[in-house]
Amino acid sequence: MERPRILIVGGGFAGLECARRLERKLSPSEAEISLVTPFSYQLYLPLLPHVAAGVLTPQSVAVSLRRSLRRTHILPGGAIGVDPASKVCVVRKVTDEVVAQKYDFLVLAPGSVTRTFDIPGLTDYARGMKTLAEAAYVRDHVIAQLDLASATLDQKERESRLQFVVVGGGYAGTETAACLQRLTTAAAHRYPRLDARQIKWHLIDIAPKLMPELGDPLGEAALEVLRDRGIEVSLGVSVAEVGAETVKFTDGRVLPCRTLIWTAGVAASPLIGTLDAETVRGRLAVTAEMRVPQFEGVFALGDAAAVPDLAKGDGAVCPPTAQHAARQGRAVANNVIASLHNQPLEPYYHKDLGLVVDLGGKDAVSKPLGVELHGVPAQVVARGYHLMAMRTNVAKFRVSTNWLLNATAGDDFVRIGFLSRQPARLRDFEYTDAYLTKDQVRAHAQSLLAKG
Repeated sequence: MERPRILIVGGGFAGLECARRLERKLSPSEAEISLVTPFSYQLYLPLLPHVAAGVLTPQSVAVSLRRSLRRTHILPGGAIGVDPASKVCVVRKVTDEVVAQKYDFLVLAPGSVTRTFDIPGLTDYARGMKTLAEAAYVRDHVIAQLDLASATLDQKERESRLQFVVVGGGYAGTETAACLQRLTTAAAHRYPRLDARQIKWHLIDIAPKLMPELGDPLGEAALEVLRDRGIEVSLGVSVAEVGAETVKFTDGRVLPCRTLIWTAGVAASPLIGTLDAETVRGRLAVTAEMRVPQFEGVFALGDAAAVPDLAKGDGAVCPPTAQHAARQGRAVANNVIASLHNQPLEPYYHKDLGLVVDLGGKDAVSKPLGVELHGVPAQVVARGYHLMAMRTNVAKFRVSTNWLLNATAGDDFVRIGFLSRQPARLRDFEYTDAYLTKDQVRAHAQSLLAKG
């Protein structure tokens, strides 16, 4: 008999943990496991600000899938549509070849993309912090602004190159602003023609509080750290318009600025829109067992699914965090195996262990198991948590060594020229225009199956 085909879409926290557990609990004769992912690594997303700041190398946060998985077939590409009626997933390989992958069980963990709004100039001039390539590009871009500001005699140009805006007062935006401000402050003494006081960082968010999930005391502690470093934090404010050399805020201010980093939230992968399924605020509506109820053999989890948060109750759904995604991956694997063996499925339940926010250096705010910490104790907890969450010992060693090296030897502020002559729009990094419509998915699925 032909083995059941289990297809996992996405190689992030959820997809990798699901594949690992399936490998451990199923023998090769019981099922064929495939993983669709454009990259051969699992990105440890929480540490991207450290990559942008040069504290960590890109490789240290890219955990090799082939080191973690032994017999899962990895298909290098992105899922661009799903036809549940035909049980087919349409995949565009990294070579742009489009193929149809048949499945018996489908695990959807495609993650999320940067959420944008209809703001003039935003998609043309904003930079994101959602992918490894974006983090590497942002570092190059920020150092390039220092280089160019030092080289020019035009005061207006210098002012626009030395003003940086980060939009989003959540964890990603706060850590990005904090880490990159430390980068430019440390770099300033390498530029004799620059006055460090001319380098200005702005963090803005439409919300009235910074990181409200942490609670008022820790949010205020983080705000105090940022303002003590000279970062101007504006709350209740958003972006009205973005230009090549200016940023206009909703409060009427216009800043000369050539760097706007957009971290104002995420949205579920556009892949979700190719299914004719119910959604909750753009995320797939699933049961507590993470089944998509409209389709047989389809599970969804992570950032792309509205998984009920049974620990909180009252109709809450799990937040899009790495902590939940990894545990959901293991739970879905158990439920796929239960489905194979005609056994009852188990609902997902996990009580949040807490939050950590690394502000660089000795500064951090953390809330492990409800205990509020800031300063050095919070930093110890934050970095310890990250090391424990890394999937392989090699990754743990690389990250800890990078932290130690940066703390003792500092940074050389090297610019590698990544994409220096090409546009760096959000869609160029996240490929959000690559997905098919529902009708195109069905047509592709039938056409490709007919050829096969």
